[in-house]
Amino acid sequence: MTRRVAVIGAGLAGLACATALARAGDAVTVLDKGRGPGGRMSARRVETPLGQVTFDHGAQYFTARDPGFQAQVRAWALAGVCAPWPAAGEDAWVGTPAMNAPIRALAQPLDVVWGRRVEAMVKGEAGWTLIADGAPPLEAQVVILATPAEQVAVLLDAHDAAGASLARATPAQPCWTVMAAFAEPLPVAADILRSAGTIGWAARNSAKPGRGGPEAWVIQASPDWSAAHLELPAEAVADRLEGAFADLTGVDWPAPLSLAAHRWRYARSGAAGAQALWSPETGLGVCGDWLVGPRVECAWLSGLALARAIAAAPAPAPAPRPDWPRGAAVV
Repeated sequence: MTRRVAVIGAGLAGLACATALARAGDAVTVLDKGRGPGGRMSARRVETPLGQVTFDHGAQYFTARDPGFQAQVRAWALAGVCAPWPAAGEDAWVGTPAMNAPIRALAQPLDVVWGRRVEAMVKGEAGWTLIADGAPPLEAQVVILATPAEQVAVLLDAHDAAGASLARATPAQPCWTVMAAFAEPLPVAADILRSAGTIGWAARNSAKPGRGGPEAWVIQASPDWSAAHLELPAEAVADRLEGAFADLTGVDWPAPLSLAAHRWRYARSGAAGAQALWSPETGLGVCGDWLVGPRVECAWLSGLALARAIAAAPAPAPAPRPDWPRGAAVV
């Protein structure tokens, strides 16, 4: 019997789980509060006087160690949505033409509704009712939470105290990221800089495979610095990291074509020591990198593990179909 499944979160974990369940014949709707695909693999497009620049301002690259994920990465490479990036390591890959390309590829065939923030979940005899802003209630027999641990905890509070406690015990580290574009290449020999100081990572984003346009750098503060300055205004963060970049490289950058800072409250996940959480009695599941470990691959593994657990469980009684159309507009 076909299940009605609602997945909250259209990052890699949620989309991997949704893809596997949809292929198994379940009717899956994915809800995400964002305006488009990416999550922590997001990319930001910026117009400059010298053309558009795309910054990978979240995850910088990913690796593939599990044989199943290696096969998935090879399929993405054949489709042209990822490519090796040797500068970051012999097993490093990036999405092409931006980090969110694999996420876009996974989302495309699915029923994904963007711009829907789920505010509450109500458990009834026939399943679940999801309450989201700007939309009618969504009925489902199975609900999957595929968001950062901090957001999972809030949604689980009324339904799974143990799961909520585990999520709260596995917080993510924050990260301040600065994106800067320049008219000319900076005189920095390396495309990647790693440091134990204020800056944890800096990369010439425009040197990644499949990129083009002006010189572009992504500079990410270390977790400790980011946590200590989490509430600092974005403009002040950009100034501080510019100074730290000059100290690290000996290069004072010229007036940038564009400059912006982005705060990731939930950047590097923890590791709870589980593949996924699943309750066949309630039809409630949880997946995400925070359960497995802080790598892109871990999100994919968690999503598939949950899909396998759900597929092995008997299908519950049918629930009403939602009236949210595929690709509904952002409100």
